[in-house]
Amino acid sequence: MNETYYLSLLVFSPLIGILLLAFMPKEGERSIKLLGFLATLPSALLALMAYASYLGGKDLADFSEKANWIRFGNSPETGGAFFTVQYELGIDGFALMMVVLTAILSTLAAIASFHIKKEWKGYFMLFLLLEIGMLGVFTAQNLILFFVFFEMTLIPMFFLIGKWGFFEKEKAAYSFLIYNGLGSAILLIVIMVLFARTGTTNIEALKTLVNVANSELAAPMSGPLKYGLLIALIMAFGIKLPIFPLHSWMLRVHVEAPPSIVMLHSGILLKIGAFGLIRFGIGIFPDQFKEIAFWIAVLGVVNLLYGAFLAFIQKDFKMVLAYSSISHMGIVLIGLGAWNEAGVQGAMFQVVSHGLISALLFFLVGIIYERTHTSDISKLGGMAKGMPVASGFLLAAAMASLGLPGMSGFVSEFMAFLGLFKVWPWLAAVGTLGIIMTAVYLLRAVLAITYGKVDREFPGIRDLRSYEWAPVVVLTCLIVLIGVYPTVLSEPLKSVLLGLGG
Repeated sequence: MNETYYLSLLVFSPLIGILLLAFMPKEGERSIKLLGFLATLPSALLALMAYASYLGGKDLADFSEKANWIRFGNSPETGGAFFTVQYELGIDGFALMMVVLTAILSTLAAIASFHIKKEWKGYFMLFLLLEIGMLGVFTAQNLILFFVFFEMTLIPMFFLIGKWGFFEKEKAAYSFLIYNGLGSAILLIVIMVLFARTGTTNIEALKTLVNVANSELAAPMSGPLKYGLLIALIMAFGIKLPIFPLHSWMLRVHVEAPPSIVMLHSGILLKIGAFGLIRFGIGIFPDQFKEIAFWIAVLGVVNLLYGAFLAFIQKDFKMVLAYSSISHMGIVLIGLGAWNEAGVQGAMFQVVSHGLISALLFFLVGIIYERTHTSDISKLGGMAKGMPVASGFLLAAAMASLGLPGMSGFVSEFMAFLGLFKVWPWLAAVGTLGIIMTAVYLLRAVLAITYGKVDREFPGIRDLRSYEWAPVVVLTCLIVLIGVYPTVLSEPLKSVLLGLGG
């Protein structure tokens, strides 16, 4: 293993921006916003360089790094410390894709943050701290370090929602903290049990110790205990995803948080739930996960249909998109529940695809809200007349979300349902009703906004500003790229699928 500091530099580079912001006068709006944006660029460049190196043939194991961190407890067999937690960073193909997605969306969300109206210094310091946490989650190679970075995302999000959100921002912030704090508590219990039983929190070591017969454990792990730990993991990450009925907190966040933060929440933070289910649920407990795969698929269909039907009756566009996120996370569960290569690959594709699509949709709804001060569908009729370019991109994003061929949403949905049709065709047939409803509620909402009845005039309304072009163009291009050339994702995921036994 070649020890480098590449990943540490990638993860912690936003810290430079935080330190520089700390010494800047709080009244300098333009300079603070510019520095906040520039501070996200090093991570984006390093992530893209890592991806380019991988395409050039570099082994991802070469990016791994390890250092002594925590050691305690005595082991008579080894004559040394038994409980060891090391500082370990590394990436596989799936983690690489999530790191690239996180870095790109953070940079684009920083541009969207130019709409923030007050206390810019505190906002961008918390924003950059949030980025460190998100990048760390996807690169951590042991459960303790993962948990530290996981918790690092909660506090900045709480303040970013509660301080810079909309009318019921405090309620949304506390709801976010309580639900996610509960998930963190459950996750911590699982980590502590695994640590106590195995003496390690290294993810690769746990895969071996938990699943290989006669492996050397500090204490034996029975079948019921493994099932219990898996169910606990599903609950912990199910709150994050979210899985019905653990979803109500997410609706408040999507509606009340600033659009730039919702871009990261819907695009990245929800995906930590899916990442955790794949990395730890399937990775550490594959046999137990396989046994309950059918019920995971059922939960996925429930999520898909529940979110789709509730999105259809919403009158606020933010609520439409919030329920749409619940529905589309059901596709992730459907793919995982299929428990075959097509399904699991479709789930991973959906994680990345929905991250891009939801970020684009919430960026556009943020632009519309900033111009009109409303997201009520009935009050936004005829927007295509005053904002033709933004309306065009909004329609493109909706088409991607409903699974139009040639866009990323089609690839992920097709593979996830293909996997489910192979094993439980009747369940997949029921789930396709959700795909139909997706087209109905999205086209209904978008067409009502762009070409619907004009409720009121917006004199002098402005289309996309110069700095707003970058996020919509970059996100749209990435969505189309994945749709027409899915190898950009499928190639890095091959080794991960082999490791999962998909």
